Amino acid sequence: MNPPVFPPGTPNWLDLGSPDVGAAAAFYSAVFGWSFTDLGPEAGGYGFFQLGGKTVAALGPLTQEGATSAWTVYFSTPSADTTTKDAEQAGGTVRVEPFDVFDAGRMACLTDPTGAEFAVWQANTTTGVDVACEPNTFLWAELHTSDRDAAFAFYRTLYGWRSQTMDVPGMPYTVVSTAEGDQEEAAFGGIAPLQGEGEASRWVPYFNVDDPDDITRRVESAGGAVVMPAADIPEVGRIAWFTDPAGATFAVLKPLPRST
Repeated sequence: MNPPVFPPGTPNWLDLGSPDVGAAAAFYSAVFGWSFTDLGPEAGGYGFFQLGGKTVAALGPLTQEGATSAWTVYFSTPSADTTTKDAEQAGGTVRVEPFDVFDAGRMACLTDPTGAEFAVWQANTTTGVDVACEPNTFLWAELHTSDRDAAFAFYRTLYGWRSQTMDVPGMPYTVVSTAEGDQEEAAFGGIAPLQGEGEASRWVPYFNVDDPDDITRRVESAGGAVVMPAADIPEVGRIAWFTDPAGATFAVLKPLPRST
């Protein structure tokens, strides 16, 4: 299996901030079969989720006062400093200025103009996760936002994303792709309106699974909650939404086979 390739603007890393790293590691082990490797004291409790010896995501303690548990999606960039400046000029907010992560790469933490938090990753020795789009690994990034047009315009300024409208029952949906390559093949995520009065703008990761119904049982058994029960989405696949015991939201998808 070849490692993933991450053109600029594609999700290349994701991590979970949790108030209880041990409990989070146990939960995702029960749900996806992941193991957790702590990187040691110098990493401040940060470590890698792994599947079959390959890194699929990361986990660390919450570091900002008042922060709540959540997944953060990182997007590939050739220059974290340039993307950070572009984000500020396009109306975004810098939560953490660019900094080096040992020799692995350089990152920054940003917020788009609609309030959704994300991060950018400039690779050095670590290009991103070791495996994606396989069972029990990251598959899709979905932005729920209060202003779909403003959000897309912001990310298009940063990365040149392309868009295509898709018919999804009950809501408008925009599929986003990187600036280069076949648009369908380059699709990596979507933009949707907020679902319900209490939802704030946010990025939600989807993980590829073989059986969303089995994952639902695992989530409930491990102490998580079902936000949206497993359901079939025409021309997409079977999806379900959950929160882990600390309240972090994530989703799963069994995608339909791609037509050839």
